[in-house]
Formats: sequence, C-alpha cells, structure tokens
Amino acid sequence: MTYSIVARDKKTGEFGVAVQSHYFQVSPAVPWALAGVGAVATQSHVNLSYGPLGLELLQAGYTAEHALRALTAGDPRAEVRQCAIVDAAGNVAAHTGSKGIPAAGHPLGDGFSCQANLMEKDTVWDAMAEAFTTTDAPLAERMMAALEAAEAEGGDIRGKQSAAMLVVAAKGTGRSWDDRLIDLRVEDAAEPLPELRRLLRIKRAYHTAGDADALEESGDMKGAVAKLHEALAIAPEMIELRFMTGVTMATAGDVDGGCVLIAEATRKNERWLETLRRLASVDLVRADVVSAIEARLAATSQRH
Repeated sequence: MTYSIVARDKKTGEFGVAVQSHYFQVSPAVPWALAGVGAVATQSHVNLSYGPLGLELLQAGYTAEHALRALTAGDPRAEVRQCAIVDAAGNVAAHTGSKGIPAAGHPLGDGFSCQANLMEKDTVWDAMAEAFTTTDAPLAERMMAALEAAEAEGGDIRGKQSAAMLVVAAKGTGRSWDDRLIDLRVEDAAEPLPELRRLLRIKRAYHTAGDADALEESGDMKGAVAKLHEALAIAPEMIELRFMTGVTMATAGDVDGGCVLIAEATRKNERWLETLRRLASVDLVRADVVSAIEARLAATSQRH
C-alpha cells in the first residue's frame, strides 16, 4: 500500500524508482532497476518476483508493455497487484488491478509512471505527475518532488513509515556497484520523506567530493579545492567533508586556510588529528603537510 514513481531521464538516460509507504523497510520490495535496461516498481499485495523477472524480460528484449503483460498473465492474483515498468527506450506501462484498494490508480507520462494505492484521495497520482514534470532538476530530485507532492495531497491513508530511492546509469558497465548511482533508504521513521531528502542532499555532497578526488588525482589541486568547497556548501554539517577540504587546501599550499577547517573538525572530535597521522603513515597525505598542519594547530592553540 504505497505510492511510487518509475522514470527514465531523457537527458541523461538514467533510470530511477522512488517510493514511500506505510510499510516497514519498503526498499527491498518495491524499487528495482538495472543500468541500460530499465526500472520496475512492484507494490500492492506486492509480488516481489515482478521486480527481478521484469528486468530479466526487458534484458531479453521485451518492451515495458510486453514485460508487464507477461508478468500479470502468469499471476493468479494480478487483480490485487500494482506495477509499473519503464524500458531502455523510455516506453512505460503500468497495471492497477481491479481489486486494488482504493483510492488506487496511475497516470502514464513521457518516460515515467506514477502509481498509488490505498491513498487518502484519488488525486495523489496526478499530483505526483504534475510535480515531476514541472520540477527543473536532476532525475533524483524530480522524483523526490513527486513523492513530496503525493504526501502533500494526503498520501497513504494509514500514514507513513519508510521510503527509498534508486537511480542507475543509462548504460551498464558490467560493474553493478558503479552503475548504481543513488541507493537510499529510510527503513522506519516518523517522517521518512524529509529524511530521504536529507540523505539525497548528503549523497550529492559526496558525489561532488568524489569529483574533487578525481581532480586531485589528475593534479588539478585548485579544481579539487573548489569542488570540495562546493561539496561543503551542499552539506556544511558533514565534519568529514570539512576535514577533507582542509587537508586538500593544506596540500595545495594554503596551510592557514586548511587549518581553519581542520581545527573546526578536531574541536568536534579530536580523533581527526590522529586520523591525519594515520593517513600520512600510508602515504595518503604527505608527511611534510601533516607536520605543517600540526605545527600550525599547535601555534593557534597556544595563542588561544
């Protein structure tokens, strides 16, 4: 008893599923996606096999419509199920069984489907579609807007409990761990959607920090520092990002500026300084940089 969205981003080709439900740990049940193949949401007296079997059918060359037809044709309880599929071409198909608990329904859009059952109002799924199509943002944030619109419209008549979001790449590399771009879940919470949005924001910050790592490896220290500041602006509460930014700034030559951030981190947790020494012990940070940081921190501490 759930509302969800499946979608393919026309610009990036990414596939995604996002869901919220009054159901403990919705994440292993509803969202399924495979890079370069498509995405499936299976819910309402959920038949878990719809997820992996749906993706297998898409891999075998079935369209979303044909895959959904095959799933429901082989299910003696299809009348209580709800399922939506988007395929690699952006075709979508959805099924709301005749015995789905009202209010239940789905609208199909251009490369997406919103589906819901046991909702307070029969306007929930259209509100989701409106939010998704009018939000100018990456796929994950557009799906987040759809979930929030559903909740604002009344959501699940029983309330809320868990939420999840899954986004995979447009093309598969054969390395599923790389292809899975976003995989977030709130298993049990009084307010799952605000928590899911918070996790998405933090994920974006760490994605940006990952871009900084790539720039640093290429020797572009100025670019790496700029990216880390960007990540820190997204999630200023993340002490680890503050520490990482400070160390990179010091490595790039700005020891004073870097030590300001490192000092803020160590005031929260003194063990960051020991962490710095251990990074140096395996050559992840230059020993001379660590020595300069320690000297600067010690001098600052004496002045205060």
